[in-house]
Amino acid sequence: MRFLPPLLRNLAACMALFALGSVQAQGSVEQKGALPLDELRTFADVFHQIRTGYVDEIDDSQLLEYAIQGMLMSLDPHSAYLTDDAFRNLRTSTSGEFSGLGLEVGMQDGYVTIVSPIDGSPAAEAGLQSGDVILKLGKLTVKGMGLGEAVEKMRGPKGSEITMTIGRPGESQPFDVTLVRDVIRLASVRQRWLEPGYGYIRIAQFQNSTGADVSSALEALRAEQKLKGLVLDLRNNPGGILRASVDVANLFMDGGNVVYTEGRVENADMRYDAEPGDASDGVPLIVLINSGSASASEIVAGALQDHGRAVVMGTPSFGKGSVQTILPISETRAVKLTTALYFTPNGRSIQAEGINPDILVERATVTAFQNRPQITEADLTRHLDNAGGNGETKTRPVASKLFSSDNQLYEALTLLKGLNVLGMREQTTKARAGGEP
Repeated sequence: MRFLPPLLRNLAACMALFALGSVQAQGSVEQKGALPLDELRTFADVFHQIRTGYVDEIDDSQLLEYAIQGMLMSLDPHSAYLTDDAFRNLRTSTSGEFSGLGLEVGMQDGYVTIVSPIDGSPAAEAGLQSGDVILKLGKLTVKGMGLGEAVEKMRGPKGSEITMTIGRPGESQPFDVTLVRDVIRLASVRQRWLEPGYGYIRIAQFQNSTGADVSSALEALRAEQKLKGLVLDLRNNPGGILRASVDVANLFMDGGNVVYTEGRVENADMRYDAEPGDASDGVPLIVLINSGSASASEIVAGALQDHGRAVVMGTPSFGKGSVQTILPISETRAVKLTTALYFTPNGRSIQAEGINPDILVERATVTAFQNRPQITEADLTRHLDNAGGNGETKTRPVASKLFSSDNQLYEALTLLKGLNVLGMREQTTKARAGGEP
C-alpha cells in the first residue's frame, strides 16, 4: 500500500485493523465473521484507480456513496441505499399522497419493471400493466440505472410531462407513452354493492390506516343490508405495510396465525396472529389476485387460503416474500435492507413463487354468443300471464354488466351466489333432519 495516498492508506489500514480485531476476537482467520483482507485491499486499489484516473474528477465522499449503492443493488431488487430524497419518498408513498405517475416498480434482470399501476393514476389511465418494462425515461436509457434514481426521475411537479419507452412481454416492438404527472392520492379502500346482498371491497395499497378503513367499509355495507357474500379485490395491489396486512386478515379470521417471518438478525423471527372473533361473521368470501398482487396482498391471500376462510381466484400473484427493514445510519441517510422472509400459516414461502389461486381465471374480454334470436313462452300470442307477477319488466342485474367489463369479478360473484345457495340448502336439510317441517 506504499503507493496509495494518505486517505486511502488510512482507509485500508482501518479496514485491516477492524478485520484483525475480528480475527483475534474469534481466534482464527477462518472463523466466521472475519473480514476478507485481500478483498478490502482490492477495494482500496480500485477506489484509488477511479479516483485518480477517471475522466471526470469525483469527490471522495460521492465515490464512496456509489460503492455503497452498488453493494446494496447487487444483493436483491429491494435492498437500497436511501439518501434524504429517497427516504422522504418512501415516507410519502405510505402516507397517502405524492406527485408523480402512480407506478409501483421493481428491478428485474437489471431493468425497472412495473409491479402494478395505482388505481386512478396517470399510469393506470394510460393502460400500463404489471410486467411492463421501462426502457427509457425521456431520452435516458434505464438499463443500468438504479431503482431509486429511476423513481426520482419519474416523480415531478403536477402538470409536467414525461415520455416513457415501454417493452411489453408478448409484443415485438417497444412503444412510447407520454404521461402527465399528477398528485397521486392513494385511496386505500373503497366499497360498493355488486348486487343486493353481495358486497365488494377494493384495497389499492396497504397503508397505516388500511385495517381501520376496511373495518369501516365492512360496517358500512352491513349497515345498509344483510351481507350474503363479499369479494375482497387485491388485484394490482403492490403491498405496503406488513402490520396493515395483518389487521385486514384479522377482520376475516377467528384467531390463528396470519404470517411469520424468519431471518438472521435479532428480532427477525416474528409471528403475527389474528385475534379471536371474526368481524365479518364468516360471510362467504372471495379474494381476487393477479400478477400485480404483491407483498402484503400475498400475506392476506395466503393466510385466508391456508385457513380455508376464503376462495382465492384469479391468476398467480407476484411472489415478493421478503421483508425490508429501514436502518438509519445518519439523520439524512438510511439503508433499506432485506432482513427476513415471510411464510404463510402452513409454512409456504411466497418468495419468487407467489400465491396460486384456488380457481384460475384469466382476465379476458367475454361476449355473449347467440346464433339466432331466442323465442320464449312470453313471445307467443295469447300466452298466459305469470300468476304471481305484476307485469313489470325486470332490469338487468349488475352481473350482466360485469360479464363483459370484468370477467374475473363476474366469476367471483357467480361463485358467491353458488356458495350462498349451497349454504341455504344445507340449512334446510339440517332443519328437516331435526324434525322441522
